[in-house]
Amino acid sequence: MEFVHKPIMLTECLSALKIDPAGIYVDGTVGGAGHSKEIAKRLDYKKGGRLLCLDRDPDAVKTASERLKDFPQASVHHSNFSEIVCLLDSLNIDKIDGMLLDLGVSSFQLDCAERGFSFRNDAPLDMRMSKTGKSAKDVVNEYSEAELSKMIFTYSEERFARKIAAAIVRERQKKPIETTLELAEIIKGAMPAAAKREKNPCKRTFQAIRIEVNGELEHLKNALDDIFSKLNSGARLAIITFHSLEDRIVKQKYKEWCQGCTCPKDFPICVCGNTPKGKMTPNKAIEPNAEEQEQNPRSKCARLRVFEKL
Repeated sequence: MEFVHKPIMLTECLSALKIDPAGIYVDGTVGGAGHSKEIAKRLDYKKGGRLLCLDRDPDAVKTASERLKDFPQASVHHSNFSEIVCLLDSLNIDKIDGMLLDLGVSSFQLDCAERGFSFRNDAPLDMRMSKTGKSAKDVVNEYSEAELSKMIFTYSEERFARKIAAAIVRERQKKPIETTLELAEIIKGAMPAAAKREKNPCKRTFQAIRIEVNGELEHLKNALDDIFSKLNSGARLAIITFHSLEDRIVKQKYKEWCQGCTCPKDFPICVCGNTPKGKMTPNKAIEPNAEEQEQNPRSKCARLRVFEKL
């Protein structure tokens, strides 16, 4: 199956990065190289322009390497974006001029049944982006009822989290839960009739399990300050999020970086010494335009936030 990943808000991302042909940039989630290929086209290898393309998914690394083989300015690395400091240090790169993170699951991962991300096709419960470590099967069959309930509600705000967790535990006592459709039927069976009639009643629970399996929020939280430390003055960080949990983390961190003086308003002069480390540009999230949302329904929940280091 071909690795397909339609680049979300491609024009907006390229504009957000303000690409300098001689600059050094990082695509922390290269996927099918949709964004990376266009960034690479705008870099001049002879002037020192470089693009580092990272991904934790070995399938993405293989595909991106092939698609970028004609761009000497681009190199592909099997690495998580949370390892950015170690990677740059290993390459003797002190600072970068911009970085892009597209935090969405690629179309390939969703549509490739055997990867176990989707509730629409029957496949072994997996969901591992890196193809290593604990799988969705491990989470579903080994977590306690309380852990499952907390995970499902925290990572998806699923209002029937307790019922779903109880149903999972009840069914796995009969036999291990091994496939995506088995799990999907258990989830739907735990829901009231009205909830079952929703378009994708299993979506929230599958999202929660995927986030847990891949440690997505932890990687994001841990990476942001490290990324900031590697940005040149004037460099930009562009992040595309796909659900409120990710977006909240990014928004709060950007706000923290942009915060200036924290002294009480009645102080005649500043004594805290805090100054803004950068600015959001623009000040709010960018959304896909109507045409893109129509052509690529998966883009509808995407939000792009851009930060520029001062």
